[in-house]
Amino acid sequence: MIAKTVWKKEMEFDGHSERGHHVVFDAGATHASGPTPMEAVLMALCACTSADVVSILQKKREPLISLTVSATAEQAAAPPRVFTRIGLVYLVGGAVSKKAAEDAVALSKNKYCSVSKMLEKAVQIDFTLEYEKATVSSE
Repeated sequence: MIAKTVWKKEMEFDGHSERGHHVVFDAGATHASGPTPMEAVLMALCACTSADVVSILQKKREPLISLTVSATAEQAAAPPRVFTRIGLVYLVGGAVSKKAAEDAVALSKNKYCSVSKMLEKAVQIDFTLEYEKATVSSE
């Protein structure tokens, strides 16, 4: 896997992947042109675990309608401003059984999500499961 960034102006950088994708990162005070690198890490964590959970629930033939994973992170006060704690909230929509959702999240956290596995070496990651009203199955 290969990636690079190209400085564009001020504190704006254009990130490129070897597959031709790009993301604008804005490390300036306003962050107007794109996410900061640390925001991108949080988004990558959410995307990685989301992909795992969706894949697992689809393989279990659970009636998943929607999934939103939100991350809230605390950072150290002084540089380097590493994450000190991350909280993930999984909002599950559809008549997905509670056990299936819990198992999918646990498998993502403990086995499949490479971003989570890297980050957990340095930061505590907690998670909460929430269900859209009247859509969870108790099975």
